[in-house]
Amino acid sequence: MKRIFITATNTNIGKTYTTKLLLEEFAFRGIRVGAIKPIETGVASFPLDAQEILTSLKRLNNEFKDIKIDDIAPITYKLPAAPFVASGNAPLDLKLLDDAVEKIEKLCDLLIIEGAGGLYTPIDKDFMMIDLISHFGASALLVTHCSLGCINDTLLSKKALDDKNIKYTVAFNCRENDNDFAITSKDYFLKSNLDVLKVGENIKEICDILLEI
Repeated sequence: MKRIFITATNTNIGKTYTTKLLLEEFAFRGIRVGAIKPIETGVASFPLDAQEILTSLKRLNNEFKDIKIDDIAPITYKLPAAPFVASGNAPLDLKLLDDAVEKIEKLCDLLIIEGAGGLYTPIDKDFMMIDLISHFGASALLVTHCSLGCINDTLLSKKALDDKNIKYTVAFNCRENDNDFAITSKDYFLKSNLDVLKVGENIKEICDILLEI
């Protein structure tokens, strides 16, 4: 069983978009794919990110035909905030998450676990999002942005993963209005020996690396 945790430098960077592309590519290679979003906040009535993931899974893996949205997003909160705040600092129920992961893993050979927010998004007084990566024994894909400030954001997140001895790779989610990336940031990453792999263009290469780490 391979576990890959999708994290990002912040919220609204493109974790769900990336998750769906990874599921598509891995399934194209003949791998039985699965995914789960353990915690989703900002759920007014329905977990939208989890629904996108479940829709993809039902198309890519027939064994997910009876899986419900609560199986994909076992913990949801209404407030669009860090789980610590959204839950009123309720203790994290790790057994609930472990049971949910175990249920999904029976249906797949590769599990993608999508986080919420960035690495140091607090879940409760003891757990940050980065701690879930270690708890699940997963490698990680750090999704970063291409707008001004991405150097600082990417380096801080890389250091956090390095400090926890988590195996990971980095992917850039460049959007249409990120025209300045090549001028303001790309050269730094290249000269720092970091491959600039873009989610929308290099998904095959990203998948190759994730299968190796």
